[in-house]
Amino acid sequence: MSAPLPPWLEAFRAQLGAELVETHISWLLLADGFAWKLKKPITLPFLDYGSAARRHFFCQEELRLNRRFAPELYLGLEAVGDSGEWAVKMRRFAESQRLDHVCARGALTPAHLSALARVVHAFHRAAATAPAASRFGEPEQIRAPAIDNFTAIRGLRPDAAARLDRLEAWTEAEFARIAPRLASRKAAGRVRECHGDLHLGNLVLLHGEVIPFDCIEFNDDFRWIDVASELAFTYVDLLDHRRPDLAIWLLNEWLTESGDFDAVPVLRFYAVYKAMVRAKVAAFAGQPDTTDDYLAQAERLTAPTLPRLVITHGLSGSGKSSLSAELLRAAPHAATLRLRSDVERKRLYGLPPLASSRSCVAGGIYTPEATRRTYARLTEVAGQILDAGWSVIVDAAFLQRDERRSFAELAQRHGADFAILACTAPLDELRSRLRARRNDPSEATVEVLERQLEWIEELDTDEQAHVIPPPQRREPT
Repeated sequence: MSAPLPPWLEAFRAQLGAELVETHISWLLLADGFAWKLKKPITLPFLDYGSAARRHFFCQEELRLNRRFAPELYLGLEAVGDSGEWAVKMRRFAESQRLDHVCARGALTPAHLSALARVVHAFHRAAATAPAASRFGEPEQIRAPAIDNFTAIRGLRPDAAARLDRLEAWTEAEFARIAPRLASRKAAGRVRECHGDLHLGNLVLLHGEVIPFDCIEFNDDFRWIDVASELAFTYVDLLDHRRPDLAIWLLNEWLTESGDFDAVPVLRFYAVYKAMVRAKVAAFAGQPDTTDDYLAQAERLTAPTLPRLVITHGLSGSGKSSLSAELLRAAPHAATLRLRSDVERKRLYGLPPLASSRSCVAGGIYTPEATRRTYARLTEVAGQILDAGWSVIVDAAFLQRDERRSFAELAQRHGADFAILACTAPLDELRSRLRARRNDPSEATVEVLERQLEWIEELDTDEQAHVIPPPQRREPT
């Protein structure tokens, strides 16, 4: 049973006429569309609420940090009578709109995850960057808690020793492989003051937007992390909710927004770390089946399948982007990433995906030289993705045989399977789609299509052998 409530809290509860909800580290009072969150007077290895002054400080921190992305929810601080205690006053929302509940009832969509990717990227861009001299994001500061997970679980689950040994050996080897990249990512400003606990239960749909809330305020080490670590937590949580299609969609949309493909080689390490944190929490809670589930998830993450490189082929308007999106979400193991030539071309020229370049046909960012640069960029990034053990779909026209051949050779160099997603539609349908196209990175017009018809090189017999069937189209979301 819970310990008796302090008299000052009982009095505050009676004054509000509030319902009490108790967590391990907090009390929540709920009444009249508001919530008051109070911190318990406890001290743990990762948290110190031991004095009234510290509890007040962390109330101030909770307000400051969460107002970065949810100012409409975090209203202010309220003194609790003359007790010297403080509460964070929040606006309540329907619990049914939390993303864990939305996902559980099958209502979470790719569009929601696209919106989340935009929100998180914008938040990370504005977040403070870890100082170079700080401990945050230093390789050893990342390794230590990862290894501590295994030590903690071994004491509680000696029967899992062999599994833990294998996972720890993988973690040490993977850390050694990526340590220089971890250091370079900090130097590049990728370690920021993040949310720190970005799972579905801390995300809510409000007014059609996805809003993070309840970030980590009590431990700087949990919050000052690589932005890739932040996304890895949500990715693992979606896997835990049995939605690998949405997990990989989120990662892809975040990479599209951020262009941070340098994160790909470290994502698997962070995902395994997040799975092991959950395994540790379950072990401490005496939940052996749940612990085993997270150990199995970590094992799956450490054993990626043979990578595959898929390129699309087709005229403008033939459905390359929609079909490659379906292929992406249907790919097993949530370990496939997608590159879009229209997005990467604009990134090369400093333009957002939906911005108009105001280019004429075969001019501006669509000159032969610009196209050469775009395919060179796609080759470079696709190689990095394959090197990191992920599969990749390259969404581009690939109308010329030399372009296709170069990517077939890229797959061969990286020991990856090679496939072609050929996209076709009647000419009248292509023209109709291009005339109706809105809010799309592609700037192709009917005039562009007519030019393409003059110089497209159809797939030869050898290439036809690599063609895969198109995925089944789903209803748009």
